[in-house]
Amino acid sequence: MVVRCTKKMLDLLGGRSITLSELPPTDDDWYLNLLWIDRRKCLLLTHAGTLFPVFVADARKADITPIGPYVVRLIEEHLSSEGLAPDALGRLDPDEVHLAKTASRSILGVMNDTAVHARYQIDAMGGIERTDTVFLSHFLRRTLHNRAGAYITPLDLVALRARPE
Repeated sequence: MVVRCTKKMLDLLGGRSITLSELPPTDDDWYLNLLWIDRRKCLLLTHAGTLFPVFVADARKADITPIGPYVVRLIEEHLSSEGLAPDALGRLDPDEVHLAKTASRSILGVMNDTAVHARYQIDAMGGIERTDTVFLSHFLRRTLHNRAGAYITPLDLVALRARPE
């Protein structure tokens, strides 16, 4: 499993002391960004192939180190909250998480759009302290994105991926 981190996220994880993988990008990669909302560290994790987002508020460096078990647990929890199997988006192994630099401006654009939706909902809920992050993540997974000229939600993309050919 490859987690492609933004520069802000890599800096939080240790900057230049981290060994990065040079694996080619695939639709099974996950992208991870650090957002600052209401002076709190928040994480946005997004699956490249389906745009399936996972939002986390109040992330602390001690909580996310080591990163492998942390992201695998998050992904499994959020897949389960949608009634999806733990392997619906690929095999998850906390011991096989490889960090890499981001490789797709398109995915980063979707993540920026998702962050805008998240900020708007957080403001509407009265700030990060009052935000129901479970509701927020459910909302974000039902938000339309333009994918190859068609508007579709991340959950619809997960369903298309699971459909046998």
